[in-house]
Amino acid sequence: MSLVEVPVAVSVPATSANVGPGYDCLGLALELRDVYTAALVDRPGVQVEVFGQGAGVVAVDEANLVADSLLRGLTLFGEAPPLGIRLRCRNQVPHARGLGSSSAAIVGGLALARELAGGARSGLTDADLLAEAVVIEGHPDNVAAAVLGGFALGWVEGGIGHGVRLEPAATVAAVVAVPVMELSTAAARAALPELVPLVDAVANISRTALLCQALTRQPELLLPATADRLHQQPRSAVYPATHELLLRLRAAGLAAVVSGAGPTVLVLTETDRAGTDPAEVTAAVAAHAGPDWTVRSLKFAAQGVRSEPPIEWE
Repeated sequence: MSLVEVPVAVSVPATSANVGPGYDCLGLALELRDVYTAALVDRPGVQVEVFGQGAGVVAVDEANLVADSLLRGLTLFGEAPPLGIRLRCRNQVPHARGLGSSSAAIVGGLALARELAGGARSGLTDADLLAEAVVIEGHPDNVAAAVLGGFALGWVEGGIGHGVRLEPAATVAAVVAVPVMELSTAAARAALPELVPLVDAVANISRTALLCQALTRQPELLLPATADRLHQQPRSAVYPATHELLLRLRAAGLAAVVSGAGPTVLVLTETDRAGTDPAEVTAAVAAHAGPDWTVRSLKFAAQGVRSEPPIEWE
């Protein structure tokens, strides 16, 4: 199989992992996309241009996570790395905010490798992408949502990552509150205890099961279904403002959770419930959050990673 000689492009949605109790296994895809374009060039090495989120901060060579995942994907798919690759990243997903920027980069890089290998003609499936993305990321929640879209359930069996997609109810809306501060996933994970009480584990198992029903069929159950006793409280010291906002929103009756490792807060709301208006919920979240947070509503992404028309190169 030879690599295509024309530019290829893909887009990947933002993702919100855990959704409260579903630690490392549940994820939502949100309609805020990074777009990556790649082309083979006759100059050796990888040249990366980054626009938007991460510009001037992330690596612009082979160490760039999109580039690294692309090269890894080519090797995985049995393709010899080309002489040179030009890569352009137009990023909308905030970095280090708990909205899946690293998962978008991993899935996007692997998807670019598939496109360069011939796209659908390559025979490489989304399951192939997901399995390799889990190897790179280490857990399936964000990458499953990034590949599959919608509401994704991920798990690992025999060392291989898998995922299935569920459809969020049409009457559920998402609001995110994104703070100025950044937080690395490594720092958030380091705050977690190695052992948890059985009663807390059982509580999260029951809420995770309930959340699958609430998000897809019974949105009126979202508040109890998003309760967590495993990871949000233990991390409160690394994101105190996030934790305070989370408690205020839940006390106000809103189904608020920490998005991924934080520090973003995600609120799920039922749009057709009597007296519920998504714009009013967004305004309420903004009022609780204050001026240091960017609050916006986001649609659920109907598609995960997808092919896009390549941009024009200057």
